[in-house]
Amino acid sequence: MKFFKLVATAAAASALLAGCGGGDSVSDGPSFDLSGAPGSLMATPTTLTTLTPQAFQAAAPASLFQVAGVPKCTVTFNYFQYGTVGGAGEKTTASGGIMVPSGTDAACTGERPVLLYAHGTTIDKNKNMASPSDSEAALIAAMFAAQGYIVVAPNYAGYDSSTLPYHPYLNMDQQAKDMVDALTAARKGFTAVGAKANAKLFVSGYSQGGFVSMVTQRALQLAGTPVTAAAHLSAPVSLSAFGDAVYAGNVNLGATIFSPLLITSLQRTYGNIYGTPADMYEAAYAPHIETLLPSKTPQNELFATGKLPPTAFFAADSLPKPAGFETFFGAGNLIKTSYRNAYLADLATNPTTPKHPLRIAANKNDPLKQEWTPNRPMLMCGGNADPTVFYALNTLGAQAYFTSKGVPAQAVTVLDVDSAPSGATDPFAAAKVGFGLAKTAAAAGGVSAVLQAYHGSLVPPFCNAAARGYFAQF
Repeated sequence: MKFFKLVATAAAASALLAGCGGGDSVSDGPSFDLSGAPGSLMATPTTLTTLTPQAFQAAAPASLFQVAGVPKCTVTFNYFQYGTVGGAGEKTTASGGIMVPSGTDAACTGERPVLLYAHGTTIDKNKNMASPSDSEAALIAAMFAAQGYIVVAPNYAGYDSSTLPYHPYLNMDQQAKDMVDALTAARKGFTAVGAKANAKLFVSGYSQGGFVSMVTQRALQLAGTPVTAAAHLSAPVSLSAFGDAVYAGNVNLGATIFSPLLITSLQRTYGNIYGTPADMYEAAYAPHIETLLPSKTPQNELFATGKLPPTAFFAADSLPKPAGFETFFGAGNLIKTSYRNAYLADLATNPTTPKHPLRIAANKNDPLKQEWTPNRPMLMCGGNADPTVFYALNTLGAQAYFTSKGVPAQAVTVLDVDSAPSGATDPFAAAKVGFGLAKTAAAAGGVSAVLQAYHGSLVPPFCNAAARGYFAQF
């Protein structure tokens, strides 16, 4: 659901590309480069709309501000386009949003910290984090920009006006480069949009964005770019173990959407995940699957027209079929049993040194397989009953990995919002209590309602609120 809709006042994309300017530094003004080189700013950022605190509150539901707090700042939503690369290193373009706070409150004046934010999985080709009509953009605007953060939020290559015909989903190298390129380009446009940044840089993201934010923190560290702190929320960072769990039959909710995005991404990058789509996908899906996502067609319509199955990931007679995951096995399934069996055979024979191309690709894009030791504080937040991104496998798995690398416990904070406060001094007590109330309200619709809302609706506001509280100490 969208929080609210506003009429955008932006010029058409062709008008955006008509902008020109000079200077090689931010202080000299924006530097434009229509070549599409990585990190290039392709035109003057364009203001879509400006919301005063009063207008924001009038347009959005009160429940948003019950978690985010009363807006302190006017937020200006700006759209920008930048150059980056695709999954195989090909030159391409992408777009994103720059949210700029202003106003008389002390939180809104002077030089402000920057939040580089990575959005969650969506199949919506028109995803635009520069627009407050996007529910995730509205949440981040209320949570951070309206409280004094300059927010840079890429849409990623493959979305909105990007010239890339696919999205490099969970491609570790590309997604980090995409984020860094977006930040580089956005900074070139800060003067034009009235953004005055201080030296503090925070990195965060939710779901897919949690994976992206972690690999971006890693990339920035390796490049010597200072990061103040990071928050990786409901992040599928244990990519190889997660894939093994799914193919073992522990299928996550939404797998029929996530898997085609991931497989197309990896196939475009490595070219060997299958010989043809028919090697992996059932006949009903193989002919169109490589160009299906992201899409301008709503998800429910894709299901209704048979372009994707809602839940049937494996065939009804495919084994093993763990108890509790039966809904993901059935007629009209997505993945061929022969492909699954080949994957499982490799898992059994080569549990730690995979030979199957999909398992090899997952290892290459798993941030916990890269011998990385973070040097800046991070928060990892999620909910223990998440049916989409398994908490124990990903969040707790990452915690165990960093502990094994000698990262001090105080440098990695782990939060389960679906737990009781640990006492009067629990810094995340409000997020836990708020989540509990929201979960109880959702339970009025039954167990299924909670499962459907858990990852996409219930957890995001409370993990983002926890991230803001975590960042405040820095």
